[in-house]
Amino acid sequence: MKEWSTLEVHKFGGASVKDAAAILNLRHIVQTHPGPLLIVVSAMGKTTNALEEIFGLAYTSQDYTGPLGRLVAFHHEAAEALATGTSPSTAADIREGFRDALRELDEQLAAVSSARDYDEQYDQVVSFGELFASQFVAHVLNDTRPTRWLDCRPLVRTDESWREGRVNWKLTENNLRTTVPPLLREASTLVTQGFVGGTTKGRTTTLGREGSDYTAAILAYCLRAASVTIWKDVAGLLNADPKIFPDTVRYPEISYRETIEMAYYGASVIHPKTLKPLADRNIPLRVKSFLNPEAEGTLIHDCQHPPLAPAFICKTDQCLLSFASKDFAFISEENLEVIFGALAQAKLKINVMQNSALSFSVCTDFSERRINKLLDLLREQFTLHYNTGLTLFTIKNYDAASVARLTAGRGLLLEQRTRSTFQFVCK
Repeated sequence: MKEWSTLEVHKFGGASVKDAAAILNLRHIVQTHPGPLLIVVSAMGKTTNALEEIFGLAYTSQDYTGPLGRLVAFHHEAAEALATGTSPSTAADIREGFRDALRELDEQLAAVSSARDYDEQYDQVVSFGELFASQFVAHVLNDTRPTRWLDCRPLVRTDESWREGRVNWKLTENNLRTTVPPLLREASTLVTQGFVGGTTKGRTTTLGREGSDYTAAILAYCLRAASVTIWKDVAGLLNADPKIFPDTVRYPEISYRETIEMAYYGASVIHPKTLKPLADRNIPLRVKSFLNPEAEGTLIHDCQHPPLAPAFICKTDQCLLSFASKDFAFISEENLEVIFGALAQAKLKINVMQNSALSFSVCTDFSERRINKLLDLLREQFTLHYNTGLTLFTIKNYDAASVARLTAGRGLLLEQRTRSTFQFVCK
């Protein structure tokens, strides 16, 4: 792999491929990078949300033709806009590729059944957003530079942990190191899908919502890439979401460790699993704006820096669950083992936890189906209470002023602080 030490991995998220104009902007950015390039593409705009709705209707045997029709019309409009102005052969490839992928989606939807595993079928359907978008991007780029479309599913191998596929790193690395170099000798640019992988049995898996960043890191790690660049609609890694906080600060440079902690607590710019593979091989990560590609952005690497401005992280649609033993016994290690086991079975991740003598509380992302499964597993042993529609705020590198600013006027249901992190749950 020494000859590919100059390989750059670029990841373009949903906002950067939200429509035909955005994809043409992507092409403009890519033209400034000579290659070799491996481009990872997310689904266009809100396509994943739309596919989740369509799948939910199909799973419950409801009519999904309306939402599916709107999704098809959206992508058809994009396909036609991209085909206009390209060569006749590229225009034909765009249209034909979309028709083939749509036919495959129709077949998957027709096979959805409530009698089979929900999460496994979810992965087969919801992954089509990335398949649509990556084909559009590959064909458009190929009109101006040698580009190949690469199906990620047989390469990024995972287990059968549907919707949270765990990567088989040895097999994935072998697949990529065998497949990618010959393709890069034929074409300077490869385009593939984020978010998706596959099992050895040929079933599609997904890596968790917003998992395209993680895909970029997997590919970079296995191929010893020179760098990864994530293209966003913000100026770089900011200390807060500018949609919520108007006075954000950009971090010009930040360490892997600081970024991993921010991502873990829910910072929306980078998927939490992204940093470890890059840090393991000391691969720098850049976060840049596709709206202003010449701007500096943020460099994430192994570095030392002075104290950072406090980071404000907000997670909405939270559920606060409290468990109490029915016989007034203390919450013991044995109780916690049962609770943690049930949380794992229900696939609920803990965002914050706290215990007292007689109760144990956790805050998780809300999923009605998963919360109900948890209650079924634990209600015989514990008294359970929960609140939904909550918000979890985290302040990383907090000070007195930042805590006072964020808690003012809020009714706190739970709060917790360590040396560098302050968290609280509120309505």
